[in-house]
Amino acid sequence: MTFTKNAAAYHEKMFPGYISKFKETDPEFIELFDNFAFDEVVNQDDLDDRTRMLAIIAALIGSQSIDEFKAFLPAALNFGVTPVEAKEVVYQAVAYLGIGRVFPFLKGINEVLESLEIKLPLAGQSTTTMENRLEKGIQAQVDIFGDEMKNFYKSGPEESRHINRWLADNCFGDYYTRTGLDYKQREMITFCFLAAQGGCEAQMISHARANMGIGNDKAFLIKIISQCLPFIGYPRSLNALHCVNEAADLLKSLHNILS
Repeated sequence: MTFTKNAAAYHEKMFPGYISKFKETDPEFIELFDNFAFDEVVNQDDLDDRTRMLAIIAALIGSQSIDEFKAFLPAALNFGVTPVEAKEVVYQAVAYLGIGRVFPFLKGINEVLESLEIKLPLAGQSTTTMENRLEKGIQAQVDIFGDEMKNFYKSGPEESRHINRWLADNCFGDYYTRTGLDYKQREMITFCFLAAQGGCEAQMISHARANMGIGNDKAFLIKIISQCLPFIGYPRSLNALHCVNEAADLLKSLHNILS
């Protein structure tokens, strides 16, 4: 087996002048992986490189792949992902993975950016205050999920109602209201976080529906799953595909009821 022309060209575009040591230690493996991931997969559809890279770095965080994240981040920057966008992916991951699992990625992204002589801290992206984050978070939930979210923050049993409030003021008020990424990008990376970590099927169905509701349709989500597959494997990719199909069926049923 040899590297295909497309795989070699894509690898060079991602990592100009870089020669992987795996060519010496694991030549057969790196050829089969690169030919699949960087030729067959990237040429499966028309997803643009920048979106592909945003999805992949989100999936790498979700799957706890810190070494590959640090290796891949320069490629994402080469393909047009800005330092601010990359930082926003890492920041938002805290809401879906927790600080314990994201802490290494906060350190990792800073190491990579500093090695590229990108001055830190980057420009601030926050748009809310402690006084209005709940209000703004509720509005973000409504914008993405619909009017039924207006009072979600005060729903549920009294002993656990505070968690629904936190979803509004923290998850959406603190993170989704930030500039740097728009709602469509934020819902896409959230889907990637959930798909890559596994065990979040209920949330993945919900966020697949949210993605479709704001313009990231079923075909788009299948493209995202496809591009992340080499990095998260078949089981979690197939689970994600099942969730997308279920979300699409739910939306279709709802449409039929309302029409």
